[in-house]
Amino acid sequence: MGKIKTSSTNFENKSNLATGCPEAYAVNLIKGQWILSICYCLKNARLRFSEIRNQIPNITERMLTLQLKQMEENKLILKYVYAEVPLRVEYELSEIGKGLLPILERLGDWGQHHREYLEAEAFK
Repeated sequence: MGKIKTSSTNFENKSNLATGCPEAYAVNLIKGQWILSICYCLKNARLRFSEIRNQIPNITERMLTLQLKQMEENKLILKYVYAEVPLRVEYELSEIGKGLLPILERLGDWGQHHREYLEAEAFK
């Protein structure tokens, strides 16, 4: 039996890029379909799991759990567990996570501009 390869050239290239390029590093922290949506939900308030899920109707419970765990590991959010019955857990953006908010706003501006550009191009 052959040795199982634990690393790929693609993985190494991405790791090297993220190490040398702060923009690539940042994108790796927020990539994925849901992380920016979760940040947007948490921009004004600390929320419970169900409140976040209600604001993002197409996300599954499993995916929300995985994304929140990843965000917590990356220190983008803080998790508060209250010793109550039933157990109460709340999430909020950490200080470093709040630093994403002006970037999200600019990204939204760019997205709107891009959408309008494409619509204008469609009518040419």
